Amino acid sequence: MLALQLPPDIEARLDDLARLTGRSKDFYAREAILAHLDDLEDLYLAEQRRESLSNGHTDSVPLAEVMKRYGMEG
Repeated sequence: MLALQLPPDIEARLDDLARLTGRSKDFYAREAILAHLDDLEDLYLAEQRRESLSNGHTDSVPLAEVMKRYGMEG
């Protein structure tokens, strides 16, 4: 179960979309989350990786080394 408080303008748009299409607001909220969850996870992981690199907690790997490791040498 998930309860969300949305800004009034977004709530109104969601209400309109649900009314016009005959689908529930829950359907569209679920669709939006599913469509963007991968991107949000990728963004979060990239930010964590950048911070770890900046703080010196991890090292980068040169692209040539990665390509060699996975047999993608050009």
